[in-house]
Amino acid sequence: MNPNFIELSEIKKIYTMGKTDFLALKGISLSIARGEFIAIMGASGSGKSTLMNIIGCLDNPTTGTYLLDGEDVITNNDKELARIRNKKIGFVFQFFNLLGKQSALDNVMLPLLYSGFLRKNRRKIASEALEMVGLSTKLRNKPSEMSGGEQQRVAIARALVNNPEIICADEPTGNLDSQTSHEIMEILLGLNKKGRTIILVTHEADIAGYAQRIIRMKDGGIVEL
Repeated sequence: MNPNFIELSEIKKIYTMGKTDFLALKGISLSIARGEFIAIMGASGSGKSTLMNIIGCLDNPTTGTYLLDGEDVITNNDKELARIRNKKIGFVFQFFNLLGKQSALDNVMLPLLYSGFLRKNRRKIASEALEMVGLSTKLRNKPSEMSGGEQQRVAIARALVNNPEIICADEPTGNLDSQTSHEIMEILLGLNKKGRTIILVTHEADIAGYAQRIIRMKDGGIVEL
């Protein structure tokens, strides 16, 4: 049995802009064990977010193979990829991506709309996720009534409601001050200690230091594992 939860082999990603092809990923091979916490670092344009999007099944590579828990995800259609994302992967982004007119509770319940839960069960699961990130008293607050750190906690709670095995966090501290950044990272570290696989994209060395392994990228390739 392959011990690697995530297995990428010779992944290339080509974007076509007009008549020009841009090679964003240049034959990436990478293995990630179940329950590992990795950080992907690199300058802007290094390919780190492109790699994250492929790992998170938000985008397909142009060539190469990607096995997720033994399943060849590249051969899947859009509907099957959506199923994998909803079941296995939670996402946290730099800009929170919350619905401004909805409460924290409603934002966190959104992924559960596609999971077949009754509304009362959705509320219970979302409330528990918000309690897990320390926001049990903010259920009714809208994003405009919350600090940046609180909004990111809501985003993490939203990523957790489907009980995913993988958390993909793309620059989750990019808009936060230093103290709040480390509070958010402690939450992610705690999730990792409970067995979740964490894949973090960051350009900050102190944030990357929370990971068990740092992968450095440059010009679409991995320069250090």
